Amino acid sequence: MEPRLRDNLRVVFVLIIFSAGSSEHDLDWKFCGTWRHGKGSLMLNINLTTGCSEISVSANNSSLSIDGQITAQCRRSDRIPLGKFGLEEETPFCLYWEPILDQLKLQLNQKEEVGGENLTLCWPARMQRSCCTDLSYGANADEARYGIKDGMVKADPMSDKIMTAYSFKGDPIDCKTLCVQESQGSSQVNMASRAQHPCPHSSEVEMKEDFRGQNVTAPTTRGVSAESTVTVYLPPALKTAAKLRSKVICTFFKNNSLFQKMHLRRCVSWDTRKDPSQVNWLEDGCKTEQKGPKYTECLCNHLTYFTVLVQMEPRPVRHLLALTAITSLGCAVSVISCVALIIYLCRKRRSKEQSIPIHLGLAVSLAFLNLLFFLTGILANVGGESVCPWVGAGLHYALLSSFTWMGIEVFHTFWLVYMVFIPPPKPYVWNLVGFVLPALPIIILAAVGDIYGVRKVVPSDDVSNPYLMCWMKENHEALLAHYFTTMTILAVLVSSGVVMLFLVYREIRTREEWRQSRVAFLSIWGLSCLFGTTWGLTFLDFGPLSDFVLFLSCILNSFQGFFLMLRFYMLDWIRKQAGGSALGSTSTGSTRQHMLQSQEKS
Repeated sequence: MEPRLRDNLRVVFVLIIFSAGSSEHDLDWKFCGTWRHGKGSLMLNINLTTGCSEISVSANNSSLSIDGQITAQCRRSDRIPLGKFGLEEETPFCLYWEPILDQLKLQLNQKEEVGGENLTLCWPARMQRSCCTDLSYGANADEARYGIKDGMVKADPMSDKIMTAYSFKGDPIDCKTLCVQESQGSSQVNMASRAQHPCPHSSEVEMKEDFRGQNVTAPTTRGVSAESTVTVYLPPALKTAAKLRSKVICTFFKNNSLFQKMHLRRCVSWDTRKDPSQVNWLEDGCKTEQKGPKYTECLCNHLTYFTVLVQMEPRPVRHLLALTAITSLGCAVSVISCVALIIYLCRKRRSKEQSIPIHLGLAVSLAFLNLLFFLTGILANVGGESVCPWVGAGLHYALLSSFTWMGIEVFHTFWLVYMVFIPPPKPYVWNLVGFVLPALPIIILAAVGDIYGVRKVVPSDDVSNPYLMCWMKENHEALLAHYFTTMTILAVLVSSGVVMLFLVYREIRTREEWRQSRVAFLSIWGLSCLFGTTWGLTFLDFGPLSDFVLFLSCILNSFQGFFLMLRFYMLDWIRKQAGGSALGSTSTGSTRQHMLQSQEKS
């Protein structure tokens, strides 16, 4: 009986230890292995969505794939070529997951704790309500010649065989629970690559009327030496005379990955000329040079308080190389198409067709827009800030002019259908509206200054090598100008184009002459409305279909000049098929006359 009692006590003791240890959650997760692959073209496939179910790491002879649903707000679907890294046939790698940060990183060619190629799959974000942690090993995968061998989680080996995939299931918990666990000092072994947690600690200081300054010290964390404690001094100048009492809240973030590395940085100075108590950061007189992911060099021509601000938005662009290639090809094709269309319309200007000046204005504005957009990257890299203010203003003018001519096309179509007995405005009126009116906001913005210049577009796979273009700058004034001019006009254009298409269809669907070739005429009017409505895809660039919408918008809008030429080709084709009758005429005037005759008969 006595040995059996000892065995029972031993079992109870082990269960108690296991139960106590399991109360802690994983503050981080690390999966390592060796990817055995072939010698051909290698790819990294990423497919991440929000939620907390599982994450899978799989591999074959040509690709390493990371799929799953463990992030709080990171969504990413991408294919990254790995040829530039010079990977060997057996490539060591580690995948790091930090639930509080919502950060997922991949390190390739890692043979020690440091070194290798670092790829951030999900960038650090602000703390969310729910964190996906405690990842546990899921179902077994098949063995294969190519795949992942020597898989291990942290320091615990899982298999020395070559497996095609490893899957891990996660559990959602409140992120505040992890913050409390971190602040109390976790018994877990911290990884060398793991950053400090992002949980903020705030201290409130009430500045009374006799405030003479005060030191605010960040709360200490268990296991952290007192030498690393941060102290902030609040000077008496912070106390304003406007209020008898005022409060200052100091928030301490212990994780510096939220403020550097994978985001753009800007060197700024504190402008104290108006009010020393007001924080106003200026880029004037400072030039920013990013010397890699951890080093920033500020070149300023004046002395004052300086800092480096991190631009959290916009985030790096996915598939930037593919989108740039599509845009360049589309713009080149559109320029050629628009030039051919301009020559065709100029030859027909002697005819009595009243719509020729409108089509010609749209073709000219689109040709100018696509030409500048095709050259903007080249001019930004060659000329820089000496050229980009002019090119950026010209590109903005061409875009607004194109939108205006698209709106004129919409209005003219509405006039054709609903205002049959009233003659349309003279051509010079359309030219004033289409070419002169868009120049007014450009002149005003240019007079305000600091609106146009070099714009940096950061690719997701190489944030240290941004794409340069001439456009609006990334400051508050330029953002307001963009929304009050470009986006406002675009919203009006898209909505009016959709409404016009519905009204025209409702008006013409009962007319016999339109019924005879309903498909052809609806195709023509649909292409007419296409000029403008495709830009409305800009408002749909969110959610799980954001990549599809982005590519679709890029293709339709960059090839818009080609679609314009296609419209006239279809009109001429219908005219030839109809034997030159009014049904297939390219002339708005003759079609209008035919509709007049139709209404007189009715």
